[in-house]
Amino acid sequence: MREKILGVLYGMAIGDAMGMPPELWSRKRVLEHYGEIDDFLDGCPENIISYQYKAGQFTDDTSQALTILDSLAETDFVPSAGSIAEHILKWAEDENAFENNILGPTSKVTLQLFKEGKDARRFSDEAVSNGAAMRIAPVGTLFEPEERERLCDYVAAVSQVTHTSDVTIAGAAMIAMAVASAVKYGDRERMIEDALSVTEYAMTLGASTPSPSLSARTRLAVRYAKEYQEDSRMFLEHIYDIIGAGVNTSEPVPAALALAYYSFDVKTCALLCANLGGDTDTIGAMAAAICGGATGIGRIPASYVDKIRQANGVNLEKYADALAEKRGKIG
Repeated sequence: MREKILGVLYGMAIGDAMGMPPELWSRKRVLEHYGEIDDFLDGCPENIISYQYKAGQFTDDTSQALTILDSLAETDFVPSAGSIAEHILKWAEDENAFENNILGPTSKVTLQLFKEGKDARRFSDEAVSNGAAMRIAPVGTLFEPEERERLCDYVAAVSQVTHTSDVTIAGAAMIAMAVASAVKYGDRERMIEDALSVTEYAMTLGASTPSPSLSARTRLAVRYAKEYQEDSRMFLEHIYDIIGAGVNTSEPVPAALALAYYSFDVKTCALLCANLGGDTDTIGAMAAAICGGATGIGRIPASYVDKIRQANGVNLEKYADALAEKRGKIG
């Protein structure tokens, strides 16, 4: 099981780092600038976010995921909104995330309100961006896929410091469940069905928003994955043009689930996500984490794993040990 959990953690970091250079660029601009991304690259000097990163470095998606795990380790894996907020805020201040345009739109406002001692709920209830989903993948390794409601409740508790709307909680729950399913069964069809199975309940855990259906968009995205299995360019175009690859949860979560389904391999998935356009690092982090859960670390290229270790100086093995120890023991 530890090998599968390491697959999730390294998959998340690889998808994030591979998608970092063209983050939030249009598909047209990515194609014009890069032609095709086929390896880890330095951040682009012309990109207002990625210019500050070097090849192989992951971004706020993976950093916040690990920060949340640090908080959970201190509270015996009982989510504490105060502890999570303090850990994310410390990371943000250490990284100058407020000044360097690293934080997403919802997290930036809610963390600032927390810093000022103000209630962020009025804002977080209406937020629809993907910050909760982008950092949730490791939480999926704590649960069996049959623990649907328990997983959803835990996701909501972990997410509430910045995201409390229905679509943000449901999107995060879908990613966590996809990871849980991939880790246990390693089957792409089962992964999609398990992810879809949590949406109805998870949507009841947050404030109502006028958001498109996550389930309907995911089913359509998977249909494109099947239809264009032999034509990755057409698949990416349909995902980008119709499903969407922006920052609102109803776009990147269905996109990530379909990309994971399409590839079910960390390297292939990370490269597809990087070339998609839009929120490439976030979609890559979510999708490649699912793939890593299915394959385990053993099927991730050793050069990719080494690059993540060297570029980030982080010990993902310690996080895998903590998650493996707590798996199946969440009350």
